Amino acid sequence: MRFYIVIPAHNEEDSIGLTLDSLINQTHTPSKVVVVNDNSSDSTQTIIESFENKFEWISFINITSSNKHIPGAKVINAFYKGFETLDDNYDIICKFDADIILPSNYLETLTIIFSENKNVGIAGGLAYIKKNNDWVYENISNKDHVRGPFKAYRKACFEAIGGLKESIGWDTVDTLLAKYYNWEVKTDHSLKIRHLKPTGNSYNSSSKYLQGEALYKMRYGIFITVISAAKMALKKRSINTFFNYIIGYLKTKERIVSKEQGKFIRKLRWKGILNNIT
Repeated sequence: MRFYIVIPAHNEEDSIGLTLDSLINQTHTPSKVVVVNDNSSDSTQTIIESFENKFEWISFINITSSNKHIPGAKVINAFYKGFETLDDNYDIICKFDADIILPSNYLETLTIIFSENKNVGIAGGLAYIKKNNDWVYENISNKDHVRGPFKAYRKACFEAIGGLKESIGWDTVDTLLAKYYNWEVKTDHSLKIRHLKPTGNSYNSSSKYLQGEALYKMRYGIFITVISAAKMALKKRSINTFFNYIIGYLKTKERIVSKEQGKFIRKLRWKGILNNIT
């Protein structure tokens, strides 16, 4: 099974070497890895070059976008710049972050998952962050969701969902659209990925409204948005989080799914909410 991997990187000198080391040490070697050095001002490029010189299946390109670290369009634009350099001979396309350490059996286990169940379209593990010298689960989503930093897509699923949306919410809407097109999403809880930079720690302050914006774009509707905002505010113990969600939702005008897809998404979300209550 041929894995092609694209890694967007912006000022990742402290972690990109560790990420690439974890790929080198995989029991199932990826066929191609391209790192997209997006406007880095540190030694990220030098580190990537040292790997490219040793491994023919690792390459990199330089691009210039904004110098801010914000989620959404920036990272997916970088992903596509790397994706465009690859040929079409892949079975699995992966979008990985430059601040993760994968277990050595990550790609091998994904190979088994995709091979044993032809209906699995997206697969991955779980993120763990370091707290007090222990690695603990990064509890910002449920354990059935494959997170954006380490996602793998079967080629047919990737094409069915129209690839990745250049928008905030891309790493949620992809799984929702996969289900819309009757693909399964599989999370293997035994695959523990070390996430070196907890989500949101390095985001620009202007990013605070983006989660609410994402919910509008995915046609969640105001009632599900209020529930989602309250849940996250309780988790973070921050009333500002609640209002940031709502403000982001109300000020957004753009959609990234059709009305029919939005109806499916809302039905799926209501089902999840009701299951949690009962």
